[in-house]
Amino acid sequence: MKDKRIVIAGSRKTDEMSLIIEKRGGIPFIRSLQGLTMFEEDLLEEPLRRFAEQGADWIILTTGLGSESVVGAADKLGIGQAVLERMSQAKIASRGYKTSAFLKRTGLQAVVSDDDGTMQGLMDNLSAYNFEGQRVWIQLHGEPAPELTRFLENKGAVHVESVLPYRHVPPAEATLDLLMTELVEGSVDTVCFTTAVQVHYLFKYAIGSGRKEQLLNAFEQHVVAAAVGKVTAEALKEYRVKRIIVPEIERMGALIIEISRYYESVEGNEI
Repeated sequence: MKDKRIVIAGSRKTDEMSLIIEKRGGIPFIRSLQGLTMFEEDLLEEPLRRFAEQGADWIILTTGLGSESVVGAADKLGIGQAVLERMSQAKIASRGYKTSAFLKRTGLQAVVSDDDGTMQGLMDNLSAYNFEGQRVWIQLHGEPAPELTRFLENKGAVHVESVLPYRHVPPAEATLDLLMTELVEGSVDTVCFTTAVQVHYLFKYAIGSGRKEQLLNAFEQHVVAAAVGKVTAEALKEYRVKRIIVPEIERMGALIIEISRYYESVEGNEI
């Protein structure tokens, strides 16, 4: 990846990622699209007290950090044990390896999990179950999941409640505008996306400014999209990005190595 201009869209471990890129001959650019993640504990009190009192037939946990935060908030309210007891009485579906680790730490067990870390993978595995008349409680991270709610309602769920302990605050518009200009002009070679929310912010900005097709053309012609894992790659596919680099191991270091291999392969084919 010698002299390749690599954009880091994340906000965590950017120094480490920059160092790995530089060691491989690349030029790192930090254009954080992550925005801010705000934990709104006050919004959890009412749904948590209701859950502690009434429980649910199914619980769907979609992130490890969000699950930890929900239980932590319940502890502060003095209902932590009651919430965990209700969880143990329900059927649990989980998405992602961090959520599985949370369940293991708390002594809970999922009856359904995803195969690939995606919401679609989770829904595929839930499709074998009957939700007729069931009450479902969903933990989300910061964005609604209307496709999951529709899926459950179409399968007969009588009540679906989503709990979002985190709220995303968008990145600075100046950062989005700068990166859009760099992408369209071809002044960067690769964008490393480390979460799906970064993808959504970039494309929502492109759509809002009437430049979605220009952005897609950039990714099709001269800019390579790189995703740290399957969930982030799925977000890119939603917007019709076709060329995506994804490492087998979902780690940022592995992503940079995979980008380097891609350019070595491309340059080898050009010789």
